[in-house]
Amino acid sequence: MTTPSGGSVAAVDLGATSGRVILGHIGAHGLRLQHVARFPNRPVRLTEGPGAASLHWDVLGLWAAIEEGLAKAVAGVPALASIGVDSWAVDYGLQRGGRLLGVPYHYRDARSEAGVAAVHRAVPADELYRRTGLAHLPFNTVFQLAADREAGVLPLADRALLVPDLIGHWLTGVDVTERTNASTTGLLAAETGEWDAELFDTLGLPTSLFAPLVDPGTAIGALTPELAASMAGGREIPVTAVGSHDTASAVVGVPLADEHAAYISSGTWSLVGLELERPVITEAARAANFTNEGGAFGRIRFLKNISGLWLLSESMRTWDAAAGTDATRSSDLASLLAAAAEVTGPVAVFDASDDRFTAPGDMPARIRGWCEEHGIAAPTTRAEVVRSILESLAAAYAATLDEAERLSGRTITTVHVVGGGSQNELLCRLTADRTGRTVLAGPVEATAIGNVLVQALAAGLVPAGSSLEALRDLVRQAFPPVRYEPSAAAAAAAAAAAR
Repeated sequence: MTTPSGGSVAAVDLGATSGRVILGHIGAHGLRLQHVARFPNRPVRLTEGPGAASLHWDVLGLWAAIEEGLAKAVAGVPALASIGVDSWAVDYGLQRGGRLLGVPYHYRDARSEAGVAAVHRAVPADELYRRTGLAHLPFNTVFQLAADREAGVLPLADRALLVPDLIGHWLTGVDVTERTNASTTGLLAAETGEWDAELFDTLGLPTSLFAPLVDPGTAIGALTPELAASMAGGREIPVTAVGSHDTASAVVGVPLADEHAAYISSGTWSLVGLELERPVITEAARAANFTNEGGAFGRIRFLKNISGLWLLSESMRTWDAAAGTDATRSSDLASLLAAAAEVTGPVAVFDASDDRFTAPGDMPARIRGWCEEHGIAAPTTRAEVVRSILESLAAAYAATLDEAERLSGRTITTVHVVGGGSQNELLCRLTADRTGRTVLAGPVEATAIGNVLVQALAAGLVPAGSSLEALRDLVRQAFPPVRYEPSAAAAAAAAAAAR
């Protein structure tokens, strides 16, 4: 890649537990990130009747924090070239006449269970997979919409905007549906990348419910006059579609070197998979619960969704609640990981993808219950619980990578771990040992980096026509990964098992 012309963009990156506004600077010295704002993303419970409560996202609180963060970004870089938004997948806000109808539901809310039954009455699970290539998760958008229809809410709406598209609407007044996130709805045809109109009709959903599809790099619009006046001195800063599903942006930010490399986007969830040119829609892939989601640059994210560091954060939340403390847990996490690294002897390896671990709650008790049901010794100390969680995640990664090889026909020799989990040295070491493959950890902020790079290409801050591989060269140069090799003991055990 020739020397970029240079400039700055702002990435709004919304995760399941926190949000960030990050400036991306690109110039002669490469790629650099600058954190401008970080804010919590705490779900809220609302009472719906006697003994009934529902789980929602505080989107208005997030919006206020985004406004404040973007104002700081523009104050620091008045010549900001673009703004892009990514977030978690599947969830949406219903609108009528451009106004939000209620508070968007959280994907962990139990209401979607009724939607699963309603959808499968009309379209069997195997047919749904053949059409969309999307693995079954009970909170996929299609099931949530069916639940809203069953509850009589959906007929009130004339628009559904996925979370990053909703933020984009508030920024610009323009409605779009970004394609990578649309691929997580269960309503996009996997082979064409377009809405499946026949599926909409079969499920009784209006085809006009979603806004037109756009690809990453598409100009959405400029800041509304009101926002331009309040945060940008009247300047109408462009808003650009990025890989608005955070994993799509994260995969752009993974410095994959060749087709023998896999990725693990490790955070609240673990997304384990490969980047392919074509979807893999087979009965074997469906049985293994692999999904085919859209990626930037027309790529396919062939991956499996595994529970992630949510297991650890929920365990810590349980322990903090028992202690009656509101203190931050950063130092506690460091000490817990250090203690977990010192645990000797085997610990329980449980199925991290078991549905019982999806909802908020007492995770150590659920792990103990799983172990009791399966006749294995449960972890007793906190250090053992942490070690058990990390060993179980690493074992799930190993099994998933082996499945990905079998289903795709590719050989995987290297595993890139990005996101928060890339900072967890013990998890990375266990992943190398369990998978028997080289692990390259980092960058931590792969999602924001991918968001920034798509904007930079669209804004002309890097040479026009730059390939995804050229953009990844910038990532590799700016954020050299940390290398983990399987231990000698793990390599010997693998060789013995092969014999």
